Amino acid sequence: MVSSKVQEALAKAQENPVIGYKSLLSSLDDFSPPEARPADLKAITDDLFAASHGVVTTKAVLTDLIAVLQKSQNQESWIDVGTHIVRAISSTPSLSSSLVDQASALRELVATAHENNEDFLAAAKTLAEIPLDSSQRRVSDREKAQIWIRIVRNHLEEDDSTTAETYLNKLKNVMHKVGDADPEMMLHFKLSAARIQDSNRQFLQAASSYHDISFSPSIAEEERLHTLSMAIKCAVLAPAGPLRSRALGRLHKDERSAGLEEYGILEKMFFDRLLSSDEVEKFAQSLAPHQLAKTSDGSTVLARAVVEHNLLSAGRLYNNIGFDELGLLLGLNGDKAEETTAKMIEQGRLTGSIDQINQIIYFEMGEASGEDGSGHTTAQVGKEIRRWDSNVQALAEDVERVTDLLQGEFPEFVATQIAV
Repeated sequence: MVSSKVQEALAKAQENPVIGYKSLLSSLDDFSPPEARPADLKAITDDLFAASHGVVTTKAVLTDLIAVLQKSQNQESWIDVGTHIVRAISSTPSLSSSLVDQASALRELVATAHENNEDFLAAAKTLAEIPLDSSQRRVSDREKAQIWIRIVRNHLEEDDSTTAETYLNKLKNVMHKVGDADPEMMLHFKLSAARIQDSNRQFLQAASSYHDISFSPSIAEEERLHTLSMAIKCAVLAPAGPLRSRALGRLHKDERSAGLEEYGILEKMFFDRLLSSDEVEKFAQSLAPHQLAKTSDGSTVLARAVVEHNLLSAGRLYNNIGFDELGLLLGLNGDKAEETTAKMIEQGRLTGSIDQINQIIYFEMGEASGEDGSGHTTAQVGKEIRRWDSNVQALAEDVERVTDLLQGEFPEFVATQIAV
C-alpha cells in the first residue's frame, strides 16, 4: 500500500520533476515507514516512467532512486524493487538504451541480494543479463572480469561446473590484463579453475592448482591449510601412475601436510603401501559428493583409485601373481583384476606382462613411463629389443649351421634346392 504522503508528493513533483522527485527521495524517511518503503519506491518508479519526462530527468531521478534503495540494506527490497525498476526500464524502448548503466547497477544490486540469501542460481542469472559487449556502454576488462568471476563462483556453489567453465573461459581472455593489478581477483580465478578441474575429475591438475593456492599470502592460514587438504584429496583420487606419484611426492614433502587428517593415507600411497578398507572408508567421509560419484563401470572414483593404487603396491611386493589371487587382494574377481592390470599396462602406468594361458601377471621393476604404450620403461624396452635381436641372431646361426651340415652330407640336394 502506497503511503498517502508519497501520493501527495508525487502529484506536486510533476510541477518541477527534477527538484520534486529529488526532494521526495531525500525526505522519504520522514513519511515512508519501513514496511511501506518497497511499495512507495515502486510507486515512484511507475510515476516516473508514466510521465515520460525524457532521458535526462529520468536518468537523474533513477540514480537517486537506486542510491535510496541501496541505502535501505533490505535484501528483499533490493530484489523486489530492483527487479521492478529493471522491468520498467526494459518495457520503455525509447529510454532503455540510454539507461543501460542504471539497469546494470540494479542487476548487480539484485544479484548481491540473491547471493546474501544463498540463492546462487538466481544471482548468476541476474548477473548474466548485464550487457558487457553493448555498443551503448563501454565496459572495461576489469569490470567484465568482476562480473564473470561472480557468475563462475555462483554456478560453482550450485555444482554446475559446466556453465561455470564457460564463463571461466571468457575470463581467461582478460585475466592477463587485470590479474596483476588485482591479486584478490586472480586468487578467485585460480581457485575457481581448481574447483572446476576438481568437479570435472581432472584430479591431477586440481591437486597442483590447490597446492599452488595453499601458498598464497592473500588468504588466512586456515584457508591455506584447507586448500592443501583439497590438494591431497585430489591427488589420492587421481589415476595411479608416475604422474600421481610425483604429485604425492610434492605434497608429502610439504611439512604442513603432517598436521592434516589426510596425511595417513597420503603417506601410505606415497610409499606404495596397501590400503585397508577401514582407512578408505574413513577417508571417504571427508569427500565431496562429486568425488564419490560413480564412474561408467559402476564403481566410485575413490574405489577405482584405491584398486589401482593397491595394484601398484602389489607390483612392489610380488614378482608374479595369479589372476584370482590378485583379485582377492584387490577385492575384485579374477577377470576384473586382469582387465584393470591390462589397462594400466597399456596406458603406461604399470610395467609388466600378462600370461593369459597360465593366468599369471608378471610385474617388472622400475617406474612406468606414464605414456600410452606397452607399460615398459625405456630401459626395459631396450632390454627387450636386445633380447629379440639376440634370438633372431641365434636362429639365423642355427639355420646356417644346418645348411652347412646338409651341404656336407647331400651336396647335390643342396645345389638343387637352395638358391645361392
